[in-house]
Amino acid sequence: MRKILAIAALAFLLESLLPASPRIARAQSSASLYPAMAPLDQYLISGKDSEIALARTAAPKSISDAASVMVLTRAGYETASPGANGFLCLVERSWGADTANSDFWNPKVRSPICFNPAAARTFAPIYLLKTRLVLAGKSKSQILQSVSSALDSKSIPPLEPGSMCYMLSKQQYLNDAGKSWHPHVMFFVSGDVASTWGANLDGSPMIAASDPEERVTIFMLWLPKWSDGSPAPAMDY
Repeated sequence: MRKILAIAALAFLLESLLPASPRIARAQSSASLYPAMAPLDQYLISGKDSEIALARTAAPKSISDAASVMVLTRAGYETASPGANGFLCLVERSWGADTANSDFWNPKVRSPICFNPAAARTFAPIYLLKTRLVLAGKSKSQILQSVSSALDSKSIPPLEPGSMCYMLSKQQYLNDAGKSWHPHVMFFVSGDVASTWGANLDGSPMIAASDPEERVTIFMLWLPKWSDGSPAPAMDY
């Protein structure tokens, strides 16, 4: 049961993980709350330094202090602090979710994330493309079509082995239901390969789901501490 609840709390990424009946009920309630994009101001964070600091909370300081940091502006994401270790930290907004997700336009979402070098090169570009499309006023169907075309044409490079990210921020707001939830790391693997990692089985600490829009399986592990070293909610597999 805890595994099901955990997956439901991660619905900002993968709405398809939710059991059917709660998914329908939540979609009906959330769809009325966020039927379309809110005014852009609601997605922006006041002050570049504030957003840089929030982005860096995604990973331990030993990683994030030397990472590149991007912040969202009216023109899209811009590099606000160049890095030296190949990692990329930023604060994802709600359109980091798949287009079927009922929180896709939720302006409260703030998800600090820090991609390792492989993911920064080959997975983060999907989110950055979606951001440009969102700011251009494209519809969900247009966003999905453009991402699919970019993956087909390889204008977004194929996913590199070893791609992963940290999401350890105590200040994260993943969605209205999950909010800060749990610190976790995620691994990105091409294709639908959850079963090969023993994910989602009784007693397994690994949670996974296929993300067909981005053509990956996302594997997730809870961690016992936030990036600041303070203890996280107890884990129960």
